[in-house]
Order: sequence, then structure tokens, then C-alpha cells
Amino acid sequence: MTTADYRIESSQPIAGRFWPQDGSRHFAVSDRALAVSLAAKSFTHDSEIRVVHVPTGEVVFRKPAQRGEPGDEA
Repeated sequence: MTTADYRIESSQPIAGRFWPQDGSRHFAVSDRALAVSLAAKSFTHDSEIRVVHVPTGEVVFRKPAQRGEPGDEA
């Protein structure tokens, strides 16, 4: 295994308390559990977040786009 076997990615900028690079759209991680944990605790405005196993291209985790509640337009 290489040092970055998993990639957290989204088509929109990703944010979150544990996200290491605010505003980026992808981040490479060597550990599957860490990648899934970071993805689960992160969010985007209107885009799915995925964890991809880089060597195979398999999507190992998906977090659906977060939909705002009515009246959340801020």
C-alpha cells in the first residue's frame, strides 16, 4: 500500500471541524477508517462526499448531499 490509498472527494468545497484543509475538494488519506470518519463528519453545501480506494477506484463510502431546511438561506 502507498501512503495515500484513499481519497475523500466532492465536487463542492468540503468543510468540517476535523477537515484539515478548509475549502478543498479532495484530501488523500492512508487509512480507510480515518478517511471514512473524516468524510462522515464533514459537509458540503450541495454535493455528495465520497471516499475512493485509489488503487481500484472503488467508492467505499458515500455521504449524500446535505439538504438545508426551509428558511436556512443565510
